[in-house]
Amino acid sequence: MPIGRRALLTAGLWAPVAAAAGCGSKSNAGKSGDTSFWCWPGGLSTKVVADAKQKFRNDTTLIYSEYSGNFRNKLTSALADGAKPPSITGIKGEDIASFLPRADRFTDLTTLGAARLAPDYLPSKWQEATAVDGRQVGIPIDIGPTAMFYRRDVFERAGLPTDPSDVDAETSTWPRFLAFGSRLRAKLPGTFLMANTLTMFDIAVAQSGKRFVDQFNHFVGDGEHVKTAWDAAVRASTDGLCAQIDNDDKRWGPALADGAIAVSFGAAWHAQDIEEDAPSATGKWRVAAGPAGGANIGGSFLAIPASTSDQATAFEIIEWLLSPENEARAYTEARLFPSTPAAYSTPALREPDPYFGGQQTIDIFSASARKTRRAYEAPADGVIKDVYLDELRNLEYHGKAPEQAWSDAVKRARRVAAENGVN
Repeated sequence: MPIGRRALLTAGLWAPVAAAAGCGSKSNAGKSGDTSFWCWPGGLSTKVVADAKQKFRNDTTLIYSEYSGNFRNKLTSALADGAKPPSITGIKGEDIASFLPRADRFTDLTTLGAARLAPDYLPSKWQEATAVDGRQVGIPIDIGPTAMFYRRDVFERAGLPTDPSDVDAETSTWPRFLAFGSRLRAKLPGTFLMANTLTMFDIAVAQSGKRFVDQFNHFVGDGEHVKTAWDAAVRASTDGLCAQIDNDDKRWGPALADGAIAVSFGAAWHAQDIEEDAPSATGKWRVAAGPAGGANIGGSFLAIPASTSDQATAFEIIEWLLSPENEARAYTEARLFPSTPAAYSTPALREPDPYFGGQQTIDIFSASARKTRRAYEAPADGVIKDVYLDELRNLEYHGKAPEQAWSDAVKRARRVAAENGVN
């Protein structure tokens, strides 16, 4: 995937995490029973989950399990008639739209007091888990505010601004960013501005506040907001600014490490991708909003299936896990960017980041989060978007003519939309 490899989980097996009840000061006689809890590796801070097991040990035995396969398919099967879903489940951000039409399979969290929590969370993310009939299916675990990661040393060698505020000023729009990239390429012909155009296109579409299907279930993938994002990506490709490397390509990490790629767009969690794949570049990377601020990629939810017997306890566990204090911990422990703005002022989140040269990156991402507009996402949006990304690859990697690639993208996207019930 172009947005980073955290979502590229290989098939795996259920791996229950030890969940000993422990001995509390109160008798366990009043326990309501086991509370099964499903998520995926990296979806939550395991340290916070471990603390939850202890905190609620007198009320229930919390049995936490992680699954590294296709989580959506596993959950879909568990929600089928006659199956046994968990008491609490995670739902990935890219999957929430596909579950909203089946909101009746989940507890409406407004019946448990979710409305009083809503002001604590970013409205754009909260609404993402709200069904059309007003049912609240999930509470946000985290979000994925976007920004521009860049190599300070490469910009300096090209004679370009290097301070985040100066870089912001020079790259505040996609046209300005592309002009900036052309200047870099002219000074450093062996260096590319970015690996590919795919994440750039994804972010540019999201910034418009619209996607590929509108709230009336009409296809809008041929709209100006998509074409504008497409044209910017095409210009980056045809101007030779891209290295033609996917983010899951084995060449991606080395290119980031040696400075062959100067910029990488992504959400806050993308920092972990860069750190893990380019550890030798510590201190050389910085973060600026650039043209990429004000969009969201990723960020997941916790939900309670309708069949859960003790919904009140399940909700109490979720409320505690996703409090601003624990979301702040989840960021420092697992790079899960908080969906609760109150967490942004936590001292731990304001610590200088050594990998990014001592920069306080929280300010960049929190500003991006607050700018993000809620864009309606239909269940079919993901598969429709993939059509455009495929055609961008054909253009960028295989030399397909831009006009033909756009025509084919719209034609194929219309067909995929119709196959998925879009008008």
